[in-house]
Amino acid sequence: MTRPWNATHPDAHLPKSLQGLRIPAVGSPLFIISVPALVIAQCKAGIIGSFPALNAREGEGEHPLLDTWLTQIKEELDAHNQANPDTPAAPYAVNQIVHRSNGRLDRDIEICVRHKVPVWITSLGARVEVNEAAHSCGGIVLHDIINNFFAKKAIEKGADGLIAVAAGAGGHAGPQSPFALVQEIREWFDGPLLLSGSIATGKAVLAAQAMGADMGYIGSPFIATEEANAMEGYKDAIVDGTAADIVTSSLFTGVSGNYLRPSIEAAGMDPDNLPSADSTSMNFAEGSSKPKAWKEIWGAGQGIGAVKSVEPAAKLVDRIATEYHAALVKLTGA
Repeated sequence: MTRPWNATHPDAHLPKSLQGLRIPAVGSPLFIISVPALVIAQCKAGIIGSFPALNAREGEGEHPLLDTWLTQIKEELDAHNQANPDTPAAPYAVNQIVHRSNGRLDRDIEICVRHKVPVWITSLGARVEVNEAAHSCGGIVLHDIINNFFAKKAIEKGADGLIAVAAGAGGHAGPQSPFALVQEIREWFDGPLLLSGSIATGKAVLAAQAMGADMGYIGSPFIATEEANAMEGYKDAIVDGTAADIVTSSLFTGVSGNYLRPSIEAAGMDPDNLPSADSTSMNFAEGSSKPKAWKEIWGAGQGIGAVKSVEPAAKLVDRIATEYHAALVKLTGA
């Protein structure tokens, strides 16, 4: 499907919470790594920052950490907006894992509704009641999918937009080419569409728009930021790595995903001869889909070759924004 291009407001067709960003991008929710400091930095820099609700894990009997995190994020972004009315922060997003093993889902939904989370990202299951909860507090739902079949199911169940997770993405990546996946979705869906898969530069964000997506979905580059909750060795591996260092395997979670070769080797395994596992082994009861024994098997996408140093998230967004606008000028003269 096509829509008329609005040169003055190219995002005018999108929900309000996706409009007016510095560049059309979302920082994807990263297990363990995405914490309030990173989300706040992303939002202040002008892109939507996000985190998985399951990252906020309190001790037994303690106040829900998710409630504390959301309060912190809202307060810091409100303070920023009051001090910088001409350059307000972008909205934030929370990722809900809609999987039968996530025993916290109902509680976390209630907390997000109470905080009126503006953007909800749902994964591993599309459920009408989750979408209705988001809509009840004025939020929108973006559901991540790996093929056109699941895209249609998500919209049928009330999602507002889609995140197409194509080949080359970090974490639970899809197997399809981004060109094919976006083309098939755009044959029937004219709503918000984000593209994930090796998007690590401003040129890649613009390319996503050129092929029909509205926004880029950027994950792995933010692992190598000062605010990320990642081990130094993990950050260094992102900086030192290239696409050749990415291994695809279902062993670690039961679903095909992309991981850093050096971390697999460090665990004493041969990256080129890994057994497979099926989806019945996936379990989010401990807040991550990976067993604790493999907590240092590090996920990453194929775009990490663009990451040259560990730096503040704001500086990374600066670089991507500069590249995006330079590419736009080069191609269109705009």
